[in-house]
Amino acid sequence: MQQWLPPIYRDGDAVAILDQRVLPLQEKVLRCTAPAEVIKAIKTMAIRGAPAVGVAGAFALALGARAIQARDTKEFRRKFSQLCQKVKEARPTGANLGWAVERVWSIVVENPKAATDDLKALIDSEADAILAEDVEVNLRIGKWGREVVPKGARILTYCNAGALATADYGTAVGVIRAAFEADPAIHVYSCETRPFLQGARLTVYELKRAGIPVTLITDNAVGSLMSQGKIDMAVVGADRIAANGDTANKIGTYMVAVLAHTHEVPFYIAAPRSTIDPGLPDGSGIPIEQRDPREVTHLFGRQVAPDGVAALNPAFDVTPNKYLTGIITEVGVLRKPFTKAIRKALEA
Repeated sequence: MQQWLPPIYRDGDAVAILDQRVLPLQEKVLRCTAPAEVIKAIKTMAIRGAPAVGVAGAFALALGARAIQARDTKEFRRKFSQLCQKVKEARPTGANLGWAVERVWSIVVENPKAATDDLKALIDSEADAILAEDVEVNLRIGKWGREVVPKGARILTYCNAGALATADYGTAVGVIRAAFEADPAIHVYSCETRPFLQGARLTVYELKRAGIPVTLITDNAVGSLMSQGKIDMAVVGADRIAANGDTANKIGTYMVAVLAHTHEVPFYIAAPRSTIDPGLPDGSGIPIEQRDPREVTHLFGRQVAPDGVAALNPAFDVTPNKYLTGIITEVGVLRKPFTKAIRKALEA
């Protein structure tokens, strides 16, 4: 089994980000020394995946806090609050970014008498804690998830919810990794995931390096494979989960869920509780990021569509909870009714 660089880590006084835009052909590291550089990496998808973006947001705040020049603690708090807002707005759909920002900001709120230097140290430590906890959470998701994987299962996954989408190990791919450790007979079908090809470039890259058998398929092959009885279950990640279980994930997830429901294939979401947004009663309130149309009209910088054609490029869609078999979290597999199960999971 080969090892790869983690998606985000400390590099002295900088934050190192593995540039996912050039994988799998090149392992390029971006060394960020200012929060604006981390924000740019998030916006341009050099780092992506809701948990990884949350970790990146925390480190952006740590870099920013360290650089803030302030006459007194009051000025520091004001400037840091403004930075928190900028970081939170980097990508709107994923819940983990806002969760991480609020968690770091709570350090400032909960220490009203702390000196500026002490606050900077606390913020720095909190960013490290968020990264370490994400890895531990992913390992627990994998442990719970492998219990729902049938022996010798042919597993479909969509987009990338692996080590590259988290601090390490992965959510949906973490379930696959844990299942493979117990049963090397499993086989994975990875959708390519247009238009950014996270499945083809990233998920296959991870699985091959982990020695897990994987077959790459086009997104529009899902229905055909399911109709032939070649898929035993599907597991994907999530960017935001509403209080009733409605789930936002990479555009195309809804299609996979509907096909799984039609063919009676179990369909699971794997995500940490930090992806759950209890303030949203259902998926209708989840903001959907609209990305650059060039991601659709161009492929690796080369134009593939006629000049001037209009292109719609929503980055996510919402899968209604009725299509979910379960939500795999670090505290267990949540099942219907999801509103009650989610409430209990958040209280755990």
